[in-house]
Amino acid sequence: MRKLIPILLFALAIAMAASAQLKAPDAEQFVGPPEGLPVTGDQLDQREHEIASMLRCPVCQGLSIADSPAEMAINMKGQVRELLSRGYTQEQILSYFEHSYGQFVLLKPKFRGVNSLVWTLPILALIAGALLVIVKLNKLQDDVAPPAAKDEDEYIARVRDLVNK
Repeated sequence: MRKLIPILLFALAIAMAASAQLKAPDAEQFVGPPEGLPVTGDQLDQREHEIASMLRCPVCQGLSIADSPAEMAINMKGQVRELLSRGYTQEQILSYFEHSYGQFVLLKPKFRGVNSLVWTLPILALIAGALLVIVKLNKLQDDVAPPAAKDEDEYIARVRDLVNK
């Protein structure tokens, strides 16, 4: 009997784990029902490539899933194809992948949040640098300019007068 209890507990744990496994989330949970018409044939191939070229491969990071040979990219292209064949629009598909993988997956990220800082901070730094250069050049010109005649030292003025006579 004592040997049977661990076996029963193990079987119970396996049964609970199997029942707890959930089906992979469907796009409808994230972006709602399909808003477009199902696409088939050559148009499906064309639209799949267009949308796949807008998504970054999480494995390669520098390539779109359309250009990546990674297995994950191939699986993602299959998801794009399946979503298009079900009638999802480009916006819904991009939103689905953004929800699943984060904004990183978009090759052209949206101009919001941290991405807006990535675009605006270099521009602000260039403007601040240009202003700093202008201020420093003006200060340098003021330092290099010859002193006005009335600001001269009396000794130097007297020596000049004697030399000029």
